[in-house]
Amino acid sequence: MKIDASRQKLGGALQVPSPNCDARPDPDDITLIIIHSISLPPGEYGGPWIDALFTNQLDTGAHSYFADMGELQVSSHLLIRRDGDVVQYVPFTERAWHAGDSCYDGRSACNDFSIGIELEGQDEEPYTAIQYERLATVIGELVSAFPGLSRKRIVGHCDIAPGRKTDPGPAFDWQLLHEKLGIS
Repeated sequence: MKIDASRQKLGGALQVPSPNCDARPDPDDITLIIIHSISLPPGEYGGPWIDALFTNQLDTGAHSYFADMGELQVSSHLLIRRDGDVVQYVPFTERAWHAGDSCYDGRSACNDFSIGIELEGQDEEPYTAIQYERLATVIGELVSAFPGLSRKRIVGHCDIAPGRKTDPGPAFDWQLLHEKLGIS
């Protein structure tokens, strides 16, 4: 998996373009990676629903959980599925709509300067070994491609929106990710 020369897309990732993105205020200001988790409906994996949500095609009648999600316009740069497959929704140099009301290191509006990576999962369920492998590989590529990124500027959604968000949750093994990234 390599990021192409234009720094837009991750080679080897399935490309599912989302309309839920726009221009960053400063396309060279990419300094944070935010880890999220998602499953739709909660606890169900492998279905078409995440792609549908991020492309504004979610059938709100397909499951009772989706009933209030029809107006949502959200996205992420990447999704790492439980089997290790990677899906890209938004080019890295564009602003994905993943962080919402957020603040990191005194800066609000984290979507402006971050890359969002969703892991297919939920807060209380362990993530898979292949997800950690893919996540470490992707982070390594991002850090190489974007000079403002660092292996030490990786946070959870819970860290930038405390009290509002809990993901990736207590089941996420930060120590394991740090080991794979060579962070002591």
